[in-house]
Amino acid sequence: MRPPPVLVRRAVLDPLWLPAAVVLAAVLLVVAAAGAVTWPVTGRGRISRLALLAALYVLLNAGLLVACAALWLRHPVPGRRDSERWQDAHAGVLRWLLAMLRAAAGPLLGFQVTLHEPSGAAGLREVPLLILARHAGPGDSFTLADLLLSRYRRRPRIVLKEILQWDPGLDVVLNRMSACFLPARPPAGADLAGQLAALARTLTGSDAMLIFPEGGNWTPLRYRHAVARLRRQHALRQAAAAAARHPNVLPPRPAGVLACLAARPDLDVVVVAHTGLDDLVSPAQVWRALPLTGRPMAIRWWYQPAEGMPADPAGQLNWLQRQWAMVDAWIQAQKDGPDPRAAAAGDPGRDDAGPNGDDAGPLLETPG
Repeated sequence: MRPPPVLVRRAVLDPLWLPAAVVLAAVLLVVAAAGAVTWPVTGRGRISRLALLAALYVLLNAGLLVACAALWLRHPVPGRRDSERWQDAHAGVLRWLLAMLRAAAGPLLGFQVTLHEPSGAAGLREVPLLILARHAGPGDSFTLADLLLSRYRRRPRIVLKEILQWDPGLDVVLNRMSACFLPARPPAGADLAGQLAALARTLTGSDAMLIFPEGGNWTPLRYRHAVARLRRQHALRQAAAAAARHPNVLPPRPAGVLACLAARPDLDVVVVAHTGLDDLVSPAQVWRALPLTGRPMAIRWWYQPAEGMPADPAGQLNWLQRQWAMVDAWIQAQKDGPDPRAAAAGDPGRDDAGPNGDDAGPLLETPG
């Protein structure tokens, strides 16, 4: 369902959300208290865990809206704003929200992140980045945005579905941070790749444009549908065969990535893989898995400087497909329980080698 026009959201929905959030949070706290009755019996306390986190999110979301309103009151005239400070202020507000959620998700849900960083990650160049991330499991976009903001001090420019503009706080802060909201069913003639290219041209300083090339969350059903769709098109039989060999990812949709690289050939690129929660593809599976203790979300990323990227679209497409094959191999290696010391040098399944042969540094474990 498409969100209403921006004037309706700002003039009607956003003001209504503030008192509604307080009421909803109070209801959720009552639910959490009621659920606590079953906690000693089940030992899991799923109802209380989820209700408490939901109540926190609702209040934080309302607080995000208030903080954005305060920033607007301080700088109400667009032409008199310092663009960099305006962006940094909103990045700081979003960092606060995500840090609070991360701090709560650990004890409430048992959520943890294990980060596999390449060696030299601390010395990453202070230039704009294009982030190409796998999309799967609950909370991955929140987690990646939090890492970009809190660990790497990057301002995320996120490409996401326009339905998320129903979320009042995220709608305001991400629009002010120049996020790109794309319709699930674009109208005829819509130039979505052109929108991404336009966003890529605006990247400066510590900006990081976050794209999910698969176009949606990986699930086994979506994977099977994607392979079947490719097989039905005779010209894409080779792509279908490649997709069939990589069951842990969806075939990447290259148009947006290629448009960004064409618009900004100077962008360094980061490829992000993750696994651990990707098998939780339905609310029922998430419910049964709670708490998530003992199954961290493992994240691995690789870095490709701009000068090492192919210059032509055909070469870039081949590069993207190879990266996604590497992502699939790394995910499978994690599921199989890899032994990095036994793996041959340069093997795509190695846990400590990326697509460009770089070694991973020490693991960093962070609570949700």
